[in-house]
This record gives sequence, C-alpha cells and structure tokens, in this order.
Amino acid sequence: MLTSIIQLYKQAYSGLSKNSWYLSIVMLINRSGTMVVPFMTIYTIRQLHFTIEQSGYIMAIFGVGAVSGGFIGGKLINKIGFYDLQVGALLTGGLLFLILGYQTNFISMAIFTLVLSICNESFRPANSTAIAHYSTEENKTRSYSLNRLATNLGWAFGGGLGGLLASINYHLLFWVDGCTNIAAGILLLTLMPRSKVAKTIKEAVTGFDEVVSSAYKDGVYLLFILLATLFATCFFQFFIMQPVFYKIQWHFNERFIGFLLALNGILIVLIEMILINWLEGKRHALTYIISGILVTGTGFVLLNLMPHVPLVAILIVCMITLGEMLSMPFMNTFWISRSNVRNRGEYAALYSMSWAGAQIIAPFLGSQVIAYGGFEMLWWLLGGVCLIVACGYLIMKRSIHTTKRVPVLP
Repeated sequence: MLTSIIQLYKQAYSGLSKNSWYLSIVMLINRSGTMVVPFMTIYTIRQLHFTIEQSGYIMAIFGVGAVSGGFIGGKLINKIGFYDLQVGALLTGGLLFLILGYQTNFISMAIFTLVLSICNESFRPANSTAIAHYSTEENKTRSYSLNRLATNLGWAFGGGLGGLLASINYHLLFWVDGCTNIAAGILLLTLMPRSKVAKTIKEAVTGFDEVVSSAYKDGVYLLFILLATLFATCFFQFFIMQPVFYKIQWHFNERFIGFLLALNGILIVLIEMILINWLEGKRHALTYIISGILVTGTGFVLLNLMPHVPLVAILIVCMITLGEMLSMPFMNTFWISRSNVRNRGEYAALYSMSWAGAQIIAPFLGSQVIAYGGFEMLWWLLGGVCLIVACGYLIMKRSIHTTKRVPVLP
C-alpha cells in the first residue's frame, strides 16, 4: 500500500523540467515572505491611525495597481523578455517594500502602494510565460500545478509568520517581505543564469513564422477571461466571506475556522499533483474547468442546505478545494493553448488581470449582497453565477473547432 502511494507521487512529479522546478522554488521563497498585504488593513488603522475609509482606499489602490501591473507586465514581456522582467520585478519590489514601511501619511502611502503593486503584479505574467516556455505539451498542466503548490505553501508559511511578526513589530513585515523578494531575485539569477536562459529563448523564437495575433483581438479568449473573472469573484468569497459566515452564523471558534482554511492548502499539497497527473491529456481542458466550477458552485449552495455542524464544513471545504484543483490548473492549460511564443505575454497578462480584477470586485460584492440580502442570498448567488459560468464554458467548448492554433486535447 505504502509502495503504491510512493509510486503515485513519483509519477506525478517526474518528467518536469529542471527549470520548472527552479521557477517553483523561486515562487516558494517569494510567497513565503508575503505578509504585508494580508495585514495592510490592520497596519494602516492601528499603526498609522488611518480611518477605515482611508484604509479601504489603500487596498483599492493596491487592486488598481495589480490590474495595471498585469497589463504592463504583458507588454514588457515582448520587449525585454520574461527572465529580465521577473528579476527586475523581484529586486525592485523588494526595495519598494522596504521604502513602503517608512511611509506614514496617506498620500505617500497611496503613491508607494500603487507603484509597488504595479511592480509586484508585473511578475505574474512573466512567471506564467516562463513556466509555459519550460514545459511540454504533455506536462504543462502539472508544471503549473507545481507552481500553485509552491504558492500555497508559501502563503501558508508567510501568513503564519506574518501574524507572529506583527505581534512583535509591524515594521518587521516590510523587512521580511522585501528581503524575501530580493532573495528570490538573487536565487533566480543563481539557479538560471541569464546567458543560458537567453539562449533557450532565442532558439525558441528562431524560425518562428506563425502569424502573430493579439490576445486583445481573440474573441474566444476575451470571453474566457470574462467568465474566469466571474468565477474568481465567486471563489474569493471562500477566503473573504465564508470565514465570517462560519463565525457569525455557524458559531465556530477562530481555531476551527483557521483549520478549515489550512485544510484547503493541505489538500492541494497532498492531492493536486497526483490528480493532474491522472487527468492531464485525457479530456479537453474546458471539460475539467466546467466540472470544477460546478463542484465549487455546489459547495457554496450546500452552505444553505446542510446542517450547521463541523463535519459539513469540512465536507464543503473539500468540495470547493476539489473544484479549485479541477478548474484552475486547466485554465492555465487553455490560455497557453491559444498563445504562441510571440504573443504569450499578452495572454498571460490578461489572465493575471482577470484574477487581480476579481480581487477588487469580490470584497465589495460580497459585503453588499450580505448587507442587503444576508449570507443566504450570497451563497445562492454564487451557486447561480458558477452555473452560468459553467454553461458559458460549455458553449465555448462546443464552438471551438480543432485547428493548429487551438489544439484539442485527446
């Protein structure tokens, strides 16, 4: 039994390129220091004595910068390449975190938050493009899953360490976040020397004669991005409003709520790579995306239908996590399938922007629906939106024909 389990993990992680592992290690270091943004609201109110409204503006500005950074990053990839952009974003972002920690008034805080957010988020499309560059048709979904695993591990560690450091001194958050950014940039330079990376990129581009079209003119992909934004807006309620719901409506204590949130990351770490290894290549990417969205939507609806007991909460977390594992890795597969080496930056940028935009919309939407209709209306609404999104992707799947530009997985 144990031998079989070990073999499953061995198969799931084998066959990935060395550079895919390097990129995931860099992501792990980078995300392990992510602690300023989760504590930004508390910091600005308690330490800087901003009003709740001012604190909300700071977070909104961060969201605007995130969307702008995704767009700018996509444009810069085609000009300076994904490698230089990643290194530049990590090193510059690290310095900006250190500077941000010394801002004490609203105007300077807003300005540096915007600049930092633009810089930080420009890293995402560059990183996504790099993963696509170093993966093959057979393992590209697993390559992104490995990166997601590193991101989840980093977030879990960074969140826990951030809480500890905040209890000592909030300024430590900025120093650790900045230094891990810089360390990730230096590590990238060390593990993947620029001379070798530039050579592989040149070899990939040489002889490329396919017609290059803009992602912003790809109607199917723009519809895909719209639907992805709607789904992401729903999914973010899992982290934004669902914990509040468990506390207020189901009367769970903070320790159990923390366990439920941690369970999401644990399941991803333990299961996702094995699941993707089993599924990859067997069906069209949209098939798995549709299934995952429907499972996630069902999980939200069950919050209105099931008894208020811990076992049900665990079941719902497992369902939403399964939906996440089915949908998100194959969303990456889909956007890669529509891009080529010359326009991949634009496709990656739009995908990053969709999630950044959802991060802005989700808190506002969730709070407004709860204020006017309560939690019950929110869960029904999320279930309905997930159903609409799944139907949209189903229609898209049926309209896509097998072409060289949009390969259909066997």
